[in-house]
Amino acid sequence: MITDLSLKWLDSLEGDEPWCLLIHHKAPHRPWEPDEKHRGMYAQDRIPLPATFDDDYATRTSAAHRAAMRIADHLTLTDLKVAPPEGLTYEQAAVWKYQRYMEDYLACVASVDDNVGRVIDWLTEREVFDDTLLMYTSDQGFFLGDHGWFDKRFMYDESLRMPLVLSCPSRIPAREEPLTQIVTNVDFAQTVLEAAGLAPHARMQGVSIWPQLTDEPDAPTRDAMYYRYFENDDVNHHAFAHYGIRTERHKLIYFYNDGMGLPGSSGLSYPPEWELYDLAEDPEELRNVYLDPAYLDLREELKVRLWRLQAELLDTPHPSQPVPERITAAAG
Repeated sequence: MITDLSLKWLDSLEGDEPWCLLIHHKAPHRPWEPDEKHRGMYAQDRIPLPATFDDDYATRTSAAHRAAMRIADHLTLTDLKVAPPEGLTYEQAAVWKYQRYMEDYLACVASVDDNVGRVIDWLTEREVFDDTLLMYTSDQGFFLGDHGWFDKRFMYDESLRMPLVLSCPSRIPAREEPLTQIVTNVDFAQTVLEAAGLAPHARMQGVSIWPQLTDEPDAPTRDAMYYRYFENDDVNHHAFAHYGIRTERHKLIYFYNDGMGLPGSSGLSYPPEWELYDLAEDPEELRNVYLDPAYLDLREELKVRLWRLQAELLDTPHPSQPVPERITAAAG
């Protein structure tokens, strides 16, 4: 339906005026309801479990243990559409639920794929595909059984990282290898504006990656990115509020847990906690090394970089976040 409306709008255009169209498909969203064409297309497939499906969060903070996003425990009958067979063990039921979840999720994604194809066909038939900037992306990543979870919210890479595929054959050369610099969704608008030959507003954040896409593939973008999840959800997903910094190799997360234990919540209170991951040594983020003495200097350096990024982006650190010692020493 969304694609029908989008193509109808495109057909209504007259002349050669430039246009911009955002097509937001929502099908791969809970409760994952495939259309008739795609329903059941993966029912006979054995979808492999992620390597981290049985993650026990042994080195993580309270946030991971408290999150109500486990496939084994928190998928509902609305999500599953049918009750699990009787007689399954807890572990067997978890695998059965994962299979049901992924069957419907992948079928919804297949529908999006078909409709992306319809848009490409429309552009191709009118001979404007080569000169049209197409950007395929999402509003965030998603846990597909990774760490035993569904949903998103956390700063772990499966949730943090987003798909981003771009095409404009007349301007963007084909490459065998993807760009590997850090890019964020705050960069999208800047990129579109530069591609269209327009100047960004002075207040806009982000950087354009048009040079990297066209003639400067090795030009740097940024050496670190900032993430913040503001909500303390102690009712539905039980995801703790947090923010952090991610570089090419490392990730530092501060769960400040503000508001947990307020009236109407679980009544429990949790202190602020830190997590640190070495993504080269531990790409699946299974080992929190924040308390590892070997990472002491690095973690304090990342705290300084986090503090400076917050200031640059005009965000306010949580009152419980201590000022990094190096910044305090420099000020003194």
